[in-house]
Amino acid sequence: MHKARTNPFNTAAMHGALILYTLIALFPVFVILINSFKTRKAIFREPLALPSADSFSMVGYQTVMKQGDFFLYFQNSMIVTVASLFLVLLFGAMAAFALSEYRFKGNMLMGLYLALGIMIPIRIGTVAILEMMVASGLVNTLTALILVYTAQGLPLAVFILSEFMRQVSDDLKNAGRIDGLSEYTIFFRLVLPLVRPAMATVAVFNMIPIWNDLWFPLILAPSEETKTLTLGSQVFIGQFVTDWNAVLSALSMAILPVLILYVIFSRQLIRGITSGAVK
Repeated sequence: MHKARTNPFNTAAMHGALILYTLIALFPVFVILINSFKTRKAIFREPLALPSADSFSMVGYQTVMKQGDFFLYFQNSMIVTVASLFLVLLFGAMAAFALSEYRFKGNMLMGLYLALGIMIPIRIGTVAILEMMVASGLVNTLTALILVYTAQGLPLAVFILSEFMRQVSDDLKNAGRIDGLSEYTIFFRLVLPLVRPAMATVAVFNMIPIWNDLWFPLILAPSEETKTLTLGSQVFIGQFVTDWNAVLSALSMAILPVLILYVIFSRQLIRGITSGAVK
């Protein structure tokens, strides 16, 4: 059999489109980073220019460290994001394993019900969620945010992970059962290691919306002790005056952890998106 020949023009066009998309996606990040190191006048005079000896300034970062409790906001965001991702991956993987492994009455209806969570935005139920949190006494707590983000991420997690778990070899799982392994042991020791790329994909897809969210922290946890990084950055935006140096500096510091985590999990993410079967 002859291997299919790839058209050089199509390959060049595809890479050109990908490079263009990458530049467009990274352009706002680049603008935020360079302007966070410039004076206020330089930001508005030459927003696309690199910081020079005359325009370089660290006043934005100094303001963030002095006026806003940046480390508390960062800690709150990290706690909410890590705890939410842990619960989404744990419960999502367990639900996906049950739906893909066992056949029971209502199996398909349960899967369709969970899939509705992907199509219906959770913000539609904001009023009901707020009433529930008030009745439960969870307003102005990080627990409220963790619960909401877990519910928000579960439908997508179950949808992605169930497809991957259906591709795990039945012979492998049956061999574990013959050896006397419990279902929990089969799940944690045999199945989960084989779907790590899919779990990394789910983690990245959920991490960015949780980290960047402003809606639910503003409604459910607006107190100073529970502010997240995104909400805490709003203290520098006033009705009449906005400290753009501090805003851009806070945003730059908020972007950094997401970029680091993306670089760490990028290989697993690509494998999770492109892999079609477990070999």
